[in-house]
Amino acid sequence: MSAASGVENATDQTEGARPMAYPRPARAWYMVSLLTIAYVVSFVDRNILGLLIDPIKADLELSDFQIGLLLGPAFAIFYATMGLPLGYLADRKRRTWIVAAGITLWSAATALSGLARNFGQLFVARMSVGVGEATLSPCAMSLISDSYPEERRGKPIAFYSSAISLGMGLASLLGAAVLAWVGSGNTIDWPLLGPLAGWQTAFLVVGLPGVVLGALFLFVREPQRIDTAAGGHLGHMFAHVARHGAVFATFLSVFCVMTIIAYSHGWLAVTFARTWGWSVEEFALANGIALVIVGPLSVNLAGALSDRFTSRGHRDAPMRIALYGLALGVPPCVIGPLLDNAWAAFSLLTLGNAGLAFVTATSVTALLPIAPPRIRAQVVAFYYMAISLAGLMLGPTLVGALNDMVFGVDGVRYSVALLPLLFGGPVLALAPVTLRLYRRALEQDIGETG
Repeated sequence: MSAASGVENATDQTEGARPMAYPRPARAWYMVSLLTIAYVVSFVDRNILGLLIDPIKADLELSDFQIGLLLGPAFAIFYATMGLPLGYLADRKRRTWIVAAGITLWSAATALSGLARNFGQLFVARMSVGVGEATLSPCAMSLISDSYPEERRGKPIAFYSSAISLGMGLASLLGAAVLAWVGSGNTIDWPLLGPLAGWQTAFLVVGLPGVVLGALFLFVREPQRIDTAAGGHLGHMFAHVARHGAVFATFLSVFCVMTIIAYSHGWLAVTFARTWGWSVEEFALANGIALVIVGPLSVNLAGALSDRFTSRGHRDAPMRIALYGLALGVPPCVIGPLLDNAWAAFSLLTLGNAGLAFVTATSVTALLPIAPPRIRAQVVAFYYMAISLAGLMLGPTLVGALNDMVFGVDGVRYSVALLPLLFGGPVLALAPVTLRLYRRALEQDIGETG
């Protein structure tokens, strides 16, 4: 099927913007569902490493700092930086095919992580996962924004965002199942590959099925683009962000805190093992169940509230919900790791995750009204680049560095507790300023006028 025939309601691309014929709801939700499944798979592939830290450390003789590099910068280097050129491409080319290529790449790279024999090979595999996953969200948000009017985007975007909690939860559950099956220290014989350790098997099991999902996107129809004028260049996007620098700086700070905390929680399995004596399998099972239940409920509630208040004329509703979520999420993430009782700590951290899910759910819904249509995918890509660089470079890496240099390996809980206090406190203090600037941007309609 040609690219032209796959674009629903395709029309002359030279006429400029005109009234939009959105896809039928069933077709739009089918596409959103597939994108959400892909996002779930991406988070499973991304987060499985956090459950396998100790066996990987033992087999490859790595330090906590090197593990921090694998959890953060190895993935972030290309996940963040490739988003911009891919966003530029998504504003011009067939987005579903870009997604198909990305899923195939990151799935194959996840499987190949299980064949790594040293730090360098695993680092390269993690970088490749980052390249593949960088294709998804810029294309997904562009596709969703072309499938729903502004007052109806909250629910589909929240549904898509629920994949974060689902993916992290499923990564925990699958990791627990695989480790219980083969044991983190045992080996299993694979045809052609020979004996592989439990952590290597985990990578293969979660990575290979994604290749099939990638193929499905070759047959997904694209919605008609809202603005059929030629997409703007990266220079136009940077000029737009710079022209409204205060708005974007305060806006991004909220969501950077969310990712810093979220990615630092890649150390939670180790934290519960070193502090309260839980096995990785025990933590993975409890965490997986909590995330699968609490995460989707939180993000879909946030999305429904966003649509409800936006339809009543409160265009700042997505941003307000994100700020309330951050205020709910930061304190439990500071206090939880410091408690003496493991279940009390786990409960508070689950509450913190619920708050962070509210932040996640409305993030792009809040972004789209301040992003002009012709550079929308590029603005979304810039957003993901900024929050990913902050989260992945600072979150897991600082925890590993603090473990090695300040608190010691058995003091990991103090490292995990310090980050939300250090980064979340100042951003919460600036919340009134952030909301005021955002409202002004909506009043000036910078998403249409630039």
